[in-house]
Amino acid sequence: MSIRRADPRLAAVRWTPLATKGAVRRVRVLVVLNIALAAWYFGWLLQPGRVGNPALYGLLLAAEVFNLVQAAGFWWTVRRDRARGPEPRWTDSAVAVDVLIPVYNEPVDVVEPTVAAAARLPGAHVRVALLDDGNRAEMEALAIRHGAAYLRRGVNTGAKAGNINHALARTSAPFVLVLDCDHVPGPRMLEATLGHFTDPAVAFVQTPQYYANARAGGIAAAAWAQQALFFGAIARGKDRAGAMFCCGTNVVFRRTALEETGGFPEESLTEDFELSVRLHERGWRSAYVPEVLARGLGPEDMASYVSQQRRWAGGCLAAIPKVLRARLPARLRAHYLLSAMYFLTGWTVLVYMSLPIVRILTGAQPLAGASADEFLVHFAPYFATALLTVATAGSGSYTFAAFSLAVASFWVQAGASLATLIGRRGRFVVTPKQGDSRRQPRAVAPALAMLALLVAVAVIGLLRDRSPATLNNVAFAMLHVTVLSAGVVPALRPAAPATIEPAQRAREAA
Repeated sequence: MSIRRADPRLAAVRWTPLATKGAVRRVRVLVVLNIALAAWYFGWLLQPGRVGNPALYGLLLAAEVFNLVQAAGFWWTVRRDRARGPEPRWTDSAVAVDVLIPVYNEPVDVVEPTVAAAARLPGAHVRVALLDDGNRAEMEALAIRHGAAYLRRGVNTGAKAGNINHALARTSAPFVLVLDCDHVPGPRMLEATLGHFTDPAVAFVQTPQYYANARAGGIAAAAWAQQALFFGAIARGKDRAGAMFCCGTNVVFRRTALEETGGFPEESLTEDFELSVRLHERGWRSAYVPEVLARGLGPEDMASYVSQQRRWAGGCLAAIPKVLRARLPARLRAHYLLSAMYFLTGWTVLVYMSLPIVRILTGAQPLAGASADEFLVHFAPYFATALLTVATAGSGSYTFAAFSLAVASFWVQAGASLATLIGRRGRFVVTPKQGDSRRQPRAVAPALAMLALLVAVAVIGLLRDRSPATLNNVAFAMLHVTVLSAGVVPALRPAAPATIEPAQRAREAA
């Protein structure tokens, strides 16, 4: 039996991506402290006498250097953050804007609030088009109800990118707003974005992707906490560097910029990311508005989250060679590489989890002549301060649930990187907009296997001997077990199914 609930996208927003002067100052102080503590830790780690087993030491050092590069990139990005001034104003309310809403197999009750809100957008002459790759009569009827155009294709090639390109060839407004079918725009969407186009070099204006269903908890809340960190301090910092990229929805484009690049690249799983590279390569600029202007739905179950992350990882990693070849300023290239290479983080998690297993089973260890106390004295302050910086930059929005979910998804990133390396291109899969209430152990099977291995090895170690070295590695193994367990629990816990109320009832309630 399903439980009816009001559409969360019609509720008040509970998050702001704006920076405060106090938060910016605290982050800058923490960045300086991070640099000092990183020097303290790596100065100790790189001493010649630290090398234990050379292969294991090499793996540990590679993982630590990679994470240091990612951390330094984060510090570099958030250090540029500023409390933002007023947005530029747009005064031509007669300008035409095409609102393109691609849809495939999503329910009518998910799509209708988006179309209805888009048709009512003030600030411009709005022309809404529902782009239906599902060729459904109910979607055509929905478009007609709200005075929107209904566009469908004979051949559905290129997934979402192909759908949008098909619509671009059949529309003509100088500006184009792209909305995923679950993202309901608010009345300030055009007022807050169009002003940036007074700068003729601006190609697109990106706004946050806000998961309104995060308040229900579970996967949606953890996934949203990850998004909130990106669309908060990271996106603001990228914007200050002129390096904000398109994120696929809640974004307004200048049509001439899209035409110059030939539209969205249809061969990519992350067409938005690669389109941004092409636009920046041609000298176009981007802008970011740190205000929630549309409210959407995040993945509500583990299978949906894994599908989303696999697509993002595969697409961004496949784009790395294109970023390296692109004619970009060094600053922009660095930002794109940092964003794409984040999806290699799963390998470092795998290294960290494997080291205590190898030590307990074989006695081999990466570090020589170092006690656990000595290691922790150097590593713990560096690691703890790095986490504190993330929490501070995220203004408390980044949670332990978000961190543990990312750790438990290590295998997604590792698998995506291997698939990219052998040239296996995944397919574009739409993230489901409504969750499955059943347990989903298959969606976390690799993480469960690692959990079982860590626990088994810890037990073996305790049965063999209880030397300080063994106890230290058992403790590290159980730390990984704790984080992994928190990350996989949502997939193993049945949730009451929840469906959005029919659109008419939702509108009446609003």
